[in-house]
Amino acid sequence: MLNYHGDFLKSDRKSPRYPYCVVWTPIPMLSWVFPFIGHMGICTSSGIIRDFAGSYFVSVSVSFMYWKLDVDKVCGSGAATWDKAVQDASEEYKCRPHNLCLDNCHSHVAMALNLMRYDNSTSWNMVNLCVRSFIHGKHVRSVL
Repeated sequence: MLNYHGDFLKSDRKSPRYPYCVVWTPIPMLSWVFPFIGHMGICTSSGIIRDFAGSYFVSVSVSFMYWKLDVDKVCGSGAATWDKAVQDASEEYKCRPHNLCLDNCHSHVAMALNLMRYDNSTSWNMVNLCVRSFIHGKHVRSVL
């Protein structure tokens, strides 16, 4: 069974599922030149990664780093509010064109966190997500 409230157990890190996490993966060649640029997604309470992968498309994918968030910092009923916010942000981004600089995968994650009022905030954005994910993020050992 996954440990939903503490750090992941060693056996959990081998799984490609990370409940209540923001995840990041490098973009080949682009991340090699600019290591702070990468692809970001947000996981549901069951650990399924949702990410804005391109214009009008939200996918399920794998990660390179994860940042474990505290479900108790969600305004509302925890897991249900979390999943609803991730779902609503994903539905919204299925109707949007992808823009590398302005409306991208980081914006999708920020919208989900703003909808759930994570940490009593509605000011999540690309910049603070990037900074916090690199400060608090942990590398995945292997997903395959």
